[in-house]
Amino acid sequence: MRIAKRLQELKPSATMAVSAKAMELRAQGKEIISLSVGETDFPTPEHVRTAAKAAIDEGYARYTQVPGLPELREAVAGYFNKTTGTSAEGKHTIVTNGGKQGLFNLFQSLLDPGDEVLVPSPYWVSYPAMIQLAQGVTVTVPTTSEKGFKASVEDFRAALTDKTRVLLFNSPSNPTGAAYTRDEIDAIMEFALEKGLYIISDEIYDQLVYPPAEHASLAPWWEKAPENVAVMNGLSKSFSMTGWRVGYCLAHEDMVKALSKIQGQSTSCVNVIAQKAAIAALNGPLDELKAMREIFMRRRDLLLDRLNGWSGVSCPTPEGAFYVFPDFSSLYDAARPDSTSLCTWLLEEAGVAAVPGAAFGEDRCIRLSYALDDAALMEALDRIGRALGLG
Repeated sequence: MRIAKRLQELKPSATMAVSAKAMELRAQGKEIISLSVGETDFPTPEHVRTAAKAAIDEGYARYTQVPGLPELREAVAGYFNKTTGTSAEGKHTIVTNGGKQGLFNLFQSLLDPGDEVLVPSPYWVSYPAMIQLAQGVTVTVPTTSEKGFKASVEDFRAALTDKTRVLLFNSPSNPTGAAYTRDEIDAIMEFALEKGLYIISDEIYDQLVYPPAEHASLAPWWEKAPENVAVMNGLSKSFSMTGWRVGYCLAHEDMVKALSKIQGQSTSCVNVIAQKAAIAALNGPLDELKAMREIFMRRRDLLLDRLNGWSGVSCPTPEGAFYVFPDFSSLYDAARPDSTSLCTWLLEEAGVAAVPGAAFGEDRCIRLSYALDDAALMEALDRIGRALGLG
């Protein structure tokens, strides 16, 4: 069978590969604890589930407008206005099949062959693949743990060329949990706009920022420069709705039309039941999100205390999301010379699934998720410690 060349060149998702291997071992009867998962272990809020059930009972089963139900688009705008102080309207938004589709469509709308995208590294595994499929070029902007895995204006300036078209921003970050301050964002935005770049801000973890840090959205910059900024978000992480597949984007009306054109020829609208549930989520209270954030913060601190107590392992404090990104490179040896071999070994020998840092552009580290209960989290760390002789 002949498969398109662009797909032959595309690497499979590393996180999906880890999940597949873990499921294979479970099928063989092995007990696996997964620290690779990218979704919370909390239920979808009850009022959201109730709204979905009501929508089914009320007979919602038809196509909707491609960019989403008008009342949902207004709810998206209202959410941005409530949480970031903007004055967006429904016409500035589009609802997508998860945040991933929104990002994919943005790259398809913005990039011509050879256009470059500045991407701080470490980065979410799917960014380079999306850019590649849009015939763009990923230009990584390296960061260090010593600087909290955050890129500066000088870092972006050093990576800039005459082919740079887009600057991609992700705060809080997957995999590092780094969250940029308002001053840091403002400086980067002034630079990016001065250079005429288009800025995409992936804010999927916006409600999962841990005090004293605060989420600094790019939505206010969208209001200042709507033709140069798109803010991507969704319900998956903060609202515990990964499987509902509802993302949303704040952008200029013309960009919304472009995104709608792509979506109209690919997936059409988002599932209508999920859209009705999304209205309840965005218009409803955020109390459960705050409670979830407090639990994640406690888990993060438990994990950091253990990791930084191991000789040879170091991990900066994440300010958001639900991952830690510790440096295990001092423990590499001839049998386990890199993050991929170490994670494979931990899965097979310790029964713990983690994601190699190489998938995120940083081979010295591995990503561990703390989106699971305390007992499982501590058991996983016990297994890692015993396997590596760390106590």
